[in-house]
Amino acid sequence: MSFEEALFLAKAIQTHGSGQRVRRLTLFEALKRSPDSSTSRKLITASRQYGLTTGSYAAEWLQLTSLGTTATDPNAAPATKAAARAECAISKIAPFNAIYEKYKGSRLPASQVLRDAAREVGVADSKAAECVETFLANARDLHLIRNIGGTEHLVAIEQLVDQVAEQAGKDTDLAQPVAENDYTEVVAASELKGSDKGRRRETSKAQVTATAMTADTCFVISPIGDPGSEQRKHADLVLTSLIEPALKELNLRAVRADRISRPGLITGQIIEQLTKARLVIADLSFSNPNVYYELALRHATRKPVVQIIRTADKLPFDVGQFRTVTIDTTDIYTLVPQIELHLQEITRQCRAALEDMRDQGTAESPLSRFYPEFWDEIAGKHPDRTPPST
Repeated sequence: MSFEEALFLAKAIQTHGSGQRVRRLTLFEALKRSPDSSTSRKLITASRQYGLTTGSYAAEWLQLTSLGTTATDPNAAPATKAAARAECAISKIAPFNAIYEKYKGSRLPASQVLRDAAREVGVADSKAAECVETFLANARDLHLIRNIGGTEHLVAIEQLVDQVAEQAGKDTDLAQPVAENDYTEVVAASELKGSDKGRRRETSKAQVTATAMTADTCFVISPIGDPGSEQRKHADLVLTSLIEPALKELNLRAVRADRISRPGLITGQIIEQLTKARLVIADLSFSNPNVYYELALRHATRKPVVQIIRTADKLPFDVGQFRTVTIDTTDIYTLVPQIELHLQEITRQCRAALEDMRDQGTAESPLSRFYPEFWDEIAGKHPDRTPPST
């Protein structure tokens, strides 16, 4: 998991346990999650590996470490939080710290060069790609990756902390201890200067048929739009420049609806893709109703989904808690320098979704999280419960 994903557990302890140790079962009951699911176990393990919490997935109690407390304390100063999070996410993870120390203060090299750097410090060949993907996710979430002169640079942690402290000092409302949302605003504001201060961060055309649905297929749900429209240009750009290159790492082939039928028409072939494709990527940009309808159908299958959305669009609460890659398409000057970062993040999220499916036999969705007994009822495993009448 990325640091931001693991931080969820530490924040939960801060929220539900007032920062004090809390029973594992009690905490996950408050979160409405199964404490023994594969996802929950990975969350606890990742949080411990990042040094945020103590206690394994079999422990009775979970507790914040001193760094975990600082990183989530609503009364901590923004700069103090930034330093604590950077220490957990980068400095204390040996391969991440090695990459950071080698390239801090300079332009980010190509991902293959970063993978070689990971191998140099002992990361196995089979894990080098995943290591780099996670490192980049952490660095981006911490605002350590900056666009300088049109290219992405890795800035020093000390520079980030100083800028956060300076920004908080300039804003009298934020100079005092701040809440989580305010902390995020301070870090974002410290990232850029001048007119950029408000900037938000982060196939082949051959026809395919239902017979092409194999284990190497990723079905792309997208707001396709009419030829020449903004939606079509967006869909084509995201597909060819981001999704397809990102899937190569996983040996997956992208298939989009307009390659199998008329755009906007829910056909049997699209339904088959939604139910049989190994992975689905849903582009939620433009708030297209067809996209959300198809996403709901995919959720019902309990199979892996990764979401993509533009920074210009708001992610609805119902799907806001699930894997989402945010892409800044404000203009070509913000998009192009971040293409490689977006590729790495899409690959990372897809890899994680597929691993969850492999480990637990089902993917997390609103149905699995909030109504886990749904499929048992459908399968007749609860004969004492009567399904609602039609």
